Amino acid sequence: MNGYTKDKDAYLKRMRRIEGQVRGLQKMVDDDRYCADIMTQIASVHEALRSVGRELMRNHLKHCATAAITAGPEQAEPMYDELVKLLYTHSR
Repeated sequence: MNGYTKDKDAYLKRMRRIEGQVRGLQKMVDDDRYCADIMTQIASVHEALRSVGRELMRNHLKHCATAAITAGPEQAEPMYDELVKLLYTHSR
């Protein structure tokens, strides 16, 4: 994950914001808020997580995958398998 360290602070800031949203959800449930409002906020958290995931995927492709693929077949083959697994896991 060498390439991601320069963006680490931005990722952490976004994840802390998401953590705050989740705490807000817990409070909404505890306060017996309207279910539809809670579901709307859950969708918001879900999209925020997906957004961070997309950025991490882009970074992984740009740095880690590129390095492995250009290093030759010995490192490229496992990276191809990893990328396929990530794409299937995160496209659900």
